[in-house]
Amino acid sequence: MEIGHVEAIFRYPVKSMGGERLDAATLGWHGVDGDRRLALRRLDDRGGFPWLTAGRLPDLLRFTPTRVAGAGEEEVPTHVRTPEGDLLPVFGEALAADIGRRHKAPVQMMHLRHGVFDDATVSVIATDTVDEIGRLAGLNSDVRRFRPNVLVRLRDTGPFQENAWVGRVLSFGAEAEAPSIAVTMPDIRCAMVNFDPDSAVASPAVMRAVVRANDNTAGIYGTVIRAGRLAVGQTIHLG
Repeated sequence: MEIGHVEAIFRYPVKSMGGERLDAATLGWHGVDGDRRLALRRLDDRGGFPWLTAGRLPDLLRFTPTRVAGAGEEEVPTHVRTPEGDLLPVFGEALAADIGRRHKAPVQMMHLRHGVFDDATVSVIATDTVDEIGRLAGLNSDVRRFRPNVLVRLRDTGPFQENAWVGRVLSFGAEAEAPSIAVTMPDIRCAMVNFDPDSAVASPAVMRAVVRANDNTAGIYGTVIRAGRLAVGQTIHLG
């Protein structure tokens, strides 16, 4: 059953830093190639989740991973642009020191071959869901608050249709071997949705709207069951 098409594709090279919008991407067995392959480890942490996220340091959202010209074909960024506009090597001491100063504790950039994910490797949300949450919160809709990999433009309008996708399969494209994900769970939201992606200023009304409208979930998580090429404009089929 065709439910819509791919409106946008996003990836986030460094966990909790700014993302990038793509026209096309490879969907591999560990999610979108290049997605969340780097993360900042909190050196003083001895717990089970050592990664620094915007939940602890909202300013991370204002850092932008990038690649310098002539740096080869790998998906990993070579540099990060700071909120002040400085371009620093991604594995350099200067970047770690800058972020450590803001966090008030030492950090180290790590390269994780298969990425660092919260619950699953692919996240999907529909434009109608984003728009409804923005309306309820009294803010302009901004999909970047929700940090999805795929933004869906639905054929039949209405928010929170993603709830009904859990346990089913989403396929991207009309061909028989289209890349596909098994929808494993709703995306349970945290305070990250409150932070403006440009300013990192919090608006608690966003999370309150998600809680009130859809039991604190918005969008879905999925696991890749067929790899392939994602592209803006592809039809999306629910099986």
